[in-house]
Amino acid sequence: MDTSTTSIASEIGEMKTPPENMVINKASAAEEAPVVVAGDEDDDGEAGLGLREEVKKQLWLAGPLVAGALLRYVIQMISVMFVGHLGELPLAGASMANSFTTVTGFSLLLGMASALDTLCGQAFGAQQYHLLGIYKQRAMLLLTAVSVPLAVVWFYTGDILRLFGQEADIATEAGAYARWMIPALFAYGLLHCQIRFLQTQNVVLPVMAAAGATALCHLLVCWVLVYAAGMGNRGAALSNAVSYWINVAILAVYVRVSSSCKKTWTGFSTEAFRDALGFFRLAVPSALMVWSSSQPKAADVRAINQPQHCFLGVDDPLWPRLCHKSKQEIERDGRWTPILRRPKGVPVSPMSSARGGLTQPV
Repeated sequence: MDTSTTSIASEIGEMKTPPENMVINKASAAEEAPVVVAGDEDDDGEAGLGLREEVKKQLWLAGPLVAGALLRYVIQMISVMFVGHLGELPLAGASMANSFTTVTGFSLLLGMASALDTLCGQAFGAQQYHLLGIYKQRAMLLLTAVSVPLAVVWFYTGDILRLFGQEADIATEAGAYARWMIPALFAYGLLHCQIRFLQTQNVVLPVMAAAGATALCHLLVCWVLVYAAGMGNRGAALSNAVSYWINVAILAVYVRVSSSCKKTWTGFSTEAFRDALGFFRLAVPSALMVWSSSQPKAADVRAINQPQHCFLGVDDPLWPRLCHKSKQEIERDGRWTPILRRPKGVPVSPMSSARGGLTQPV
């Protein structure tokens, strides 16, 4: 009985166990057969769709940012255009003052405000939304403090330019223009703190709209101060400050009433007075990078000093007024000094037209 049961069980086990060659054949067939996974056919389509969505998001953010930056830069350009109708000397002074104030003030504040890109971006990504408002308040306080010594430098712009050998009357005009630009210095730092605060939250359309409204208002403000009030080039300088403060006020009202900033702006806090050193650790390198990029390149200066890039001839009556070299010095050195305007009848070379920023009115 036991032997028969054992033999029957062994026969059943042999029937259940397939031969070795059959197992090998099945394994090889499985390796050779193509693996079909559900959804592979849609992977390329989904990747293309994801790329298109990413491009749309980038353009949705970058477009308003570029447009807003251009609209803010156009404010100073409009002021100089108004000054250009007042005469050559006011234009020369305004152009030189704009260059001086950009290097000694605006570029530094712009770089320092860029520290908020890092601070606010980290806080927003970590969902610590209340820190964005604290960082913005801290930056506004510190940039206002930094603007005080810069305003002193602007106040003595004329003396500084004369110290470096600039013509006395042009230096005087530039100094007066820079003094009336001092209120714009304080507004400029606050403005870029507001912009960085909103930009890190992906709020870009209101920033662009505020810049556009400010540019339109600037046309009216500039005309009123330059012509209606009779302030001349000083009115053009003051109009920059008025327009920048208008832009600051528009963005401040938006932050206060908009629902998109309820989590990030919770009101004024005493935390803004702390950790100033941590802010300067980021702000100072950023300011130096922006400031260094605003300096003229030595190659550009050498190229502009070549004879084919100069507009005035040495026999022109305006030469002694706008240039610091006599005819004899020019003939001896073989070099020309760049000037601001081209008199009628003097041809313009292609290269000088391309470099209009230094050889034509700005």
